[in-house]
Amino acid sequence: MLLKQFESIEKTGNGYIIHGDTADVMLVFMTSDLIRIRVSFDRQFPERSYTLVTTAWEDAMDDLLSGERKRITALDVPYEEKEKELVFRTETLELHLLKKPFSFRLYTREGKLIYSDLAERAFEKDQLGRLYHYNKMDREKDHFYGFGEKTGYLDKKGRRLRMSPKDAIGHDPEKGDPMYKHIPFYIRVNEDNLHALGLFYHNSYDCLFDMGEEISGYWDRYSYYQTDGGDIDLFLMNGPSMANVLDLYTRLTGRMAMPTKQSLGYCASTMYYAELEKDCDQEIYKVIDKHEKEDIPIDNFWLASGYSSGEEDNLRYVFNWNKRRFPQPEKFFEEMNRRGINVIPNLKPGILKHHPYIKYFEKENAFIKTPDGKADYYGRWWGGEGRFIDFTSVQGRNAWKKLLEENILKKGTKTVWNDNCEMDGVEDRDAYCDREGLGGTMAELKILHSNLMAFLGKQAIADVYPGERPYIINRAGYAGIQRYAQVWGGDNLTDWRTLKFNVATIMGMGLSGCANMGCDIGGFAGPAPEAELLLRWIQNGIFQPRFTINSANNDNTVTQPWMYEENLPYVRAAYHLRYRMFPYLYSLMAEAHETGMPVMRPLFLEFPEDKRCYTDESLSFMYGSSILVANVLEKGAVTRKFYLPKGATWYDMNDNLKAYEGGQEIEIPVDASSIPMFLRGNGIFTTTEDVKHILRDTMKHLEILVGGEADSAFTLYDDDGHTEDFQKGIFAKTEIKVKAGDRTKISFRKEGEYPSTLETMMIKLVSKEKGAYWATLDGEEIPRFIIRDAFDEAESGWYYNMSDRTIWVKFPVPKKDDFEVVISKEKFDLIGMTEDE
Repeated sequence: MLLKQFESIEKTGNGYIIHGDTADVMLVFMTSDLIRIRVSFDRQFPERSYTLVTTAWEDAMDDLLSGERKRITALDVPYEEKEKELVFRTETLELHLLKKPFSFRLYTREGKLIYSDLAERAFEKDQLGRLYHYNKMDREKDHFYGFGEKTGYLDKKGRRLRMSPKDAIGHDPEKGDPMYKHIPFYIRVNEDNLHALGLFYHNSYDCLFDMGEEISGYWDRYSYYQTDGGDIDLFLMNGPSMANVLDLYTRLTGRMAMPTKQSLGYCASTMYYAELEKDCDQEIYKVIDKHEKEDIPIDNFWLASGYSSGEEDNLRYVFNWNKRRFPQPEKFFEEMNRRGINVIPNLKPGILKHHPYIKYFEKENAFIKTPDGKADYYGRWWGGEGRFIDFTSVQGRNAWKKLLEENILKKGTKTVWNDNCEMDGVEDRDAYCDREGLGGTMAELKILHSNLMAFLGKQAIADVYPGERPYIINRAGYAGIQRYAQVWGGDNLTDWRTLKFNVATIMGMGLSGCANMGCDIGGFAGPAPEAELLLRWIQNGIFQPRFTINSANNDNTVTQPWMYEENLPYVRAAYHLRYRMFPYLYSLMAEAHETGMPVMRPLFLEFPEDKRCYTDESLSFMYGSSILVANVLEKGAVTRKFYLPKGATWYDMNDNLKAYEGGQEIEIPVDASSIPMFLRGNGIFTTTEDVKHILRDTMKHLEILVGGEADSAFTLYDDDGHTEDFQKGIFAKTEIKVKAGDRTKISFRKEGEYPSTLETMMIKLVSKEKGAYWATLDGEEIPRFIIRDAFDEAESGWYYNMSDRTIWVKFPVPKKDDFEVVISKEKFDLIGMTEDE
């Protein structure tokens, strides 16, 4: 059944209903750049979204999401009717509706075509009830990014991608599909017009995206979206920049939750630690001691599900404590908290028939039901047949939350780890869910249970620890999961290809709103990683927001950072670099929370005018806006080849800031110690030596590396790291602005009520051509030092370091919010007189 032609149009309170020959279409202009096009072949438009946090209509979930959702007033956009089309104009866009064949085209107000349906086959419903939306594509010059958690290279042109979340243990890192997440959102851009457009399909049924793999000679080249049910509920998000698209998408589905500081520290884990016959707590203490002995920082510990196993059958029973392995859970948490280690217990939503709390769950009517709604549904689960919590019901959520609070959170943790939450054990997609009393099936609601698990975890943490910032971790999730949880790439394969393609997976998640992402370092499934592979994985893992080694090796081994002594110095150096970069990383996480911009960024996100970046497959990435990282990803590599975007000079941070012009591919030598990092010409990079343990240590000294090639800015962010007081203005947001020139001005302007902990600061300004003439702090001259030893001993001063040709300026941080450092690089002669012009 095709939607072939326009018949009439009807004005509504917030937009239009367009009547076609076989379907109705809802059209809502939420903003000038955000348009909703919803196609319904049954001509009904029920609103019952667990996903959207910005709406322009009444929704059945408004009360449930009252603390998150905001309703705006849609734009009143008139239309011009012509013989063959209707034209709707906003401040930035023109949406053209072709009457026959029924299809949409989107233009800028300047007349540039940025999107087009496949005109004679735009919207379709097949004989099985599946829905399709076809789009025209340029097979050579279109590129497609996002799609949530996917394998392979970042550009999905030519791929067919399925979204039907599975427990994808040991998946192929290049071609494996589907994965754990279901995020039907992508960004398309064409090399010729360089105009980014976001497409979000607000539909949680299993779906498929074909991005040009399918070809039919009867049609222009096309891509398409296919879904098993519901409506084609499309949100178009205008750029022209990708940053603007990400801003719109995360306004619609939610900003990333602001993480705790501790969550960004290293996390140790393996299934083995919780699988001993007895006294696992004592073994874990030894593991923490070993980290301290080897000078490897650690702040978190993932407690695998073995803690919950039955003492007689070793089956997993969520909320149960195996007293042989953990005789006194409260004492265990108390001791780990004393050591500054956040323990994160594993939670799984399936309930086996001999579960200690089975009668409680039955009494509370907590389970998903059979299709007729009359009995609990039984499906495949760890250890046998199981039942599954219905997180769309008040009864199910309350039953789960009570045990989560009593048996987990009140034991001494503030973190919720939701594992195995794809709900793929419910094989019958007609199984019945409550959906707040409205009723629904697993076909539509399956993946939404994972988001609701995280939603519930947030509520439970608020109940037990009022005012504390929730830290939730999810393996599965639908669009919007970023507003609740940190996510990870599931049970990845121990393989060199995984190291390589996990970089693209993380960047793809970042382009799908999920900046707080990471993949298991060293691999989860398979044998132990070889020495070189583990080292390279750690060297990459230090840039991932979630930095965790987690394994279930099949060769009776445990992946640990010190397992290869010959590489321990390089491993230790990588961990220390992670913690040195903490002020930069935390600031990037704050930026992601405020704007939707990811931490690990593809080159084209920072350099959209450089067409080469859209096709680059070197798997280098921008770490924020200032640092390019090109980790060594190939076995036995002695060189690393990658592209440097044009429009900037690049300084090799491992080779005395050796300068390279952008717009070229370079090849540099590498060895075991290599973590290739390049400072952007106008970059601002903040580090500290003070933080080795996040809860215990306070940052008192800050070092700022400044490229100084052009004007730039960076916002340094700080707060207490664990409460929600930042939402009340208790934060320190310091804008660092660089005004480039012979007199480089570096200004600092702080806002927020959180008191700065900084006592001293060192600025290192790249100056390859010459040293400084003078330097001032708020107009007061800073003394010059020619001898390095004297400079090191001084409290304040400046020095020109010839090795990397940077000007070092250090000083006590002024006790005020705003101050300015000026560094003169003007020419001078030997008696200190400036040269005549």
